[in-house]
Parts: sequence; C-alpha cells; structure tokens
Amino acid sequence: MIPTGPAGPCERAGLFAVHQPLRAWKMYGMVSRAAAGHEGGSVSSTGRSAEVRLSIPADSAYIAVPRSVVGNLAARNDFTVDAIDDLRIAVDEACALLLPQASDGVLDCVFEIDPPQLTVRTSAVVPNGWRPDTSSFGWTVLTALVESAAAETIDGRLTITVTATATAAEKA
Repeated sequence: MIPTGPAGPCERAGLFAVHQPLRAWKMYGMVSRAAAGHEGGSVSSTGRSAEVRLSIPADSAYIAVPRSVVGNLAARNDFTVDAIDDLRIAVDEACALLLPQASDGVLDCVFEIDPPQLTVRTSAVVPNGWRPDTSSFGWTVLTALVESAAAETIDGRLTITVTATATAAEKA
C-alpha cells in the first residue's frame, strides 16, 4: 500500500529534493546560465584566470580524478562536448605516459584556466634521462586531440603540457 499524505512519489521512493535559495546554489557553482544572467564567455565564479592544483597517487585507479577535473573545467569554460571528451582523453594519455615512470609515487596536475584557453600540466619525478616516446601510439593520440602538447624535463621532473582553446575546438 502506498502511504497517503503530503509525501510525493520521490519521497516515498527515498529520494528527497532539497529546496535552497538561489544564492546557496550559486555558492556551489550550480546556477544555470539563464539564472545567472550569463550571455557568453566562461562560466566561473570570478570570470578571471584561475589555477587548480591536484596531486594524486601514481596508481591507475586515480587517473579518473584529473580526467573528471579537466572535463568539469572545460564544460564551465564553454568547450564543446567533443572538445571536452578530447581533453579528457588527452589528460588520460598524459597521466598514463607518466604513471609507470613516477619514481616518487605521485602525479601532479596543474589546470590553468585563462578563458578561452585551458592548459594542463601533468608532471612526475622520473628516472634520470627518461622521456616519453613521441613516436608511440599514446603520444600520437595525445597530440591529435589538443592544439599543442610538449614534454619538458627540469631537475628530474618531467612535465607534459597540453593546451586547448574553446573557440579553436568549436571550429574543428
């Protein structure tokens, strides 16, 4: 028997809607463009350049974290759905290239947002002299998905940098 009273079907199923004022949603970045009066440009709380830093264990179980972060940041900065997917795959490849070589067990990711551009720097301490094979399938995939990709070693830390621009992604 279905209980009667003020509870609706969602409440009976154990799902509860939380009604909060618009400012509470805005605080968490959940305001739609229409509700925020957004007419274009990046969707961010500041409308300015920003940097997000992330360190994860050098374990394949954690690669989903930077992939999710770049997807969220790209979506907030007007990248197309295809460009978001391309960035996710590129970050996944950059992490996968560094993962087996991360001698200190840590991968660091820095996401630089400068609308409409998004740059991701993935780095790890690697064995002396190690560089990714730029003729490998993984590197070929990585470079095909973004505007630019580069690998640079400074003081034993290899950094793979990928850059994409929302407007360039939309023209592709």
